[in-house]
Amino acid sequence: MRARWTLAIAGAVLMLAGSWLAHLTQTAGGIKVTDIRFTGAKGNSMSALLYTPPNATAQTPAPGILAVLGYINSRETQDGFAIEFARRGYVVLALDQTGHGYSDGPAFANGFGGPDGLAHLRSLAIVDKANIGLEGHSMGGWTILSAATAMPNDYKAMVLEGSSTGKPFAADGTPSWPRNLALVFAQYEEFSTLMWGVPKARDVVNSPKLWALFGAGAAVEPGRVYGDIAQGTARVLYTPAMTHPAEHISHEAIGYALDWFGKTLSGGTPLPASDQIWFRKEIGTGLALLGFVAFLIGMFDALLEARMFSRLILPVPVDGTMPADAPVNRGRWLGALGLSALIPAITYYPAFALAGAYVKPQAWLPQGITNQIVVWALINAVIALALMAFAPKRARRRGLVGLSVAIAIATIACGYLALFLADLVFKVDFRFWIVALKLLSGKQAVMALIYLAPLTAFFVIALHVMHRNFSTLSASRPAVYLTNIAALAGGFVMLLGLQYGALWLTGQLIDPAPAVITGMALNTIVAIQFIPVMAIVAVIATFTWRRTGSSLPGALICALLVTWYVVAGTATQAAF
Repeated sequence: MRARWTLAIAGAVLMLAGSWLAHLTQTAGGIKVTDIRFTGAKGNSMSALLYTPPNATAQTPAPGILAVLGYINSRETQDGFAIEFARRGYVVLALDQTGHGYSDGPAFANGFGGPDGLAHLRSLAIVDKANIGLEGHSMGGWTILSAATAMPNDYKAMVLEGSSTGKPFAADGTPSWPRNLALVFAQYEEFSTLMWGVPKARDVVNSPKLWALFGAGAAVEPGRVYGDIAQGTARVLYTPAMTHPAEHISHEAIGYALDWFGKTLSGGTPLPASDQIWFRKEIGTGLALLGFVAFLIGMFDALLEARMFSRLILPVPVDGTMPADAPVNRGRWLGALGLSALIPAITYYPAFALAGAYVKPQAWLPQGITNQIVVWALINAVIALALMAFAPKRARRRGLVGLSVAIAIATIACGYLALFLADLVFKVDFRFWIVALKLLSGKQAVMALIYLAPLTAFFVIALHVMHRNFSTLSASRPAVYLTNIAALAGGFVMLLGLQYGALWLTGQLIDPAPAVITGMALNTIVAIQFIPVMAIVAVIATFTWRRTGSSLPGALICALLVTWYVVAGTATQAAF
């Protein structure tokens, strides 16, 4: 009994230690982090985290910075920037764009929420209204440009990280607008064509659109300041050797922003740009995320000891030996592993394109990325169902549906409570880089119920086939776990290795059918999350199968967890 609680306790300790480390990091030096809601100009509710340094008071207002996340992220994504800005004495409003996080939807509405965010920042008595900066990553850049368009005289400088002026979502840049601009555009950006009209990001220095912004007649020189800070016409380009999603988890990219605001805003605390501690928070919330997974598995194991769930435990014969598995056909096994890994990756881009064209966000399917994931999942469920006849037949345990549903709900409820407490006490979620588990808003909870059914169908079918193909009690425990991880996540490792290998070598992602498959760059970035998420699914599914001999409890836990993860972490594009 005591051993059964060991994993849950270890997970709880990791969550507590990681959350505490993250909290200490974001509040270092007396910074206060507050979860706020405010009302936008059209009555919409906006969400943000307010970072208040101890020097900022109504009697001694401090410079302020509006920091905005990129598309399908949340306000915590900019934590690295927010923490370092606040350490230097800036009041920081880390905003959820409209339709993101806890801000009302739909996404893209009301200038992405940028004008509302800037207006709220300026309304704070602790903010020096003559010294306000704007910082945004990707679509967050278009958010702050929208604010600069609506309130052209109400900010002093801005930093665009992996973003652009001009079409498709902003006004054209000129040598005098926006004011005092630093552009951080990585050499391996996935969106160079969309943003600056050049197929390769390393060629952004020769973009005619960039020349018009800088007032240049030849290649823009990275690191050189064009224009005049005092006149508000200064421009500088930085081109770090990284990708688009790496920009908001980069000491270099954050350092450029710190350096620029240090030059263009007055009243901050002078600290070297190299003096950065934000990654400690990333480590803390990453540890908490690992602890969360261990805690879920441990709670499932502990719940099996309860009388009401004990029938789920895999019966052990009287002599204590498990029946031998049927001999493994090595060729069939390798073929099944290859198909299991490759089919989800091969169908990924076409499924996302199909959903983008025909399953657009609407009242009862309001999240575009979630719709694409669901279409991909259903296509793969149908394929898995067709291939099920070729999987080895194994003994099935019957009459466990009700118990499986109950223990899955109880397990996820324990995990949700753990995250709720971490948010309540430490003001953190569980995340590392772009992999983030957040609490659901009320509206998102209802959306999750809609998306749960198709995702449950996928996990029930796919994991049943996986266990029939690869899960055996006679094989070593590490071998089974690694095989199932390879089956679920291996194809995405290969897909992304191919794509980013091509990007590194040629400067461009592979796009075999640009006229048919749209959104290649965005979908490639979204695919990064499939690797850790599907690996976690494999671990949970394998552990629960080994304890119960049934694929159903693990499938239901994974369906609940992934639905929660996806719905809470992406954008809502339709009114709901």
